[in-house]
Amino acid sequence: MQATASFTRLERTLTQLDHARLHKLAAHALQTRGAADPIAQALEEMLDCSEVVAPQDASPDLVTMNSRVELEDPANGERYAITLCYPRDAKPSEGEVSVMSPVGASLLGARVGQVVEWTTPAGVHGAARVVALQFQPEAAGEYLR
Repeated sequence: MQATASFTRLERTLTQLDHARLHKLAAHALQTRGAADPIAQALEEMLDCSEVVAPQDASPDLVTMNSRVELEDPANGERYAITLCYPRDAKPSEGEVSVMSPVGASLLGARVGQVVEWTTPAGVHGAARVVALQFQPEAAGEYLR
């Protein structure tokens, strides 16, 4: 089964730094794994059509890399928080989710109030509403994180 991430229905905005780093990450994944990496393919497509802004111009409601995001399951109202991180920093059991995972990829560039959707490698569909940003590096003045 292939993992996918839903990007096409949401307008995505990325910071210049996130865009550059993620472009390199996706390109490397595609070079080493090719079509066997559907997340990298979807991420590359999303990067190609995203609006790119300077880090200091990032809206405080925008999910950027290293943001701590509060999510709500629309099916049952359960709330939980995760941190969107790079693959090397991912610790899913501690709530640190890779941008190269279906959940992480669907969150990148989303805004508070939006519903994001994904499908796991096992074929399970998921969705969550972005309720709040508990932390965003750019809002905290951390432009190089």
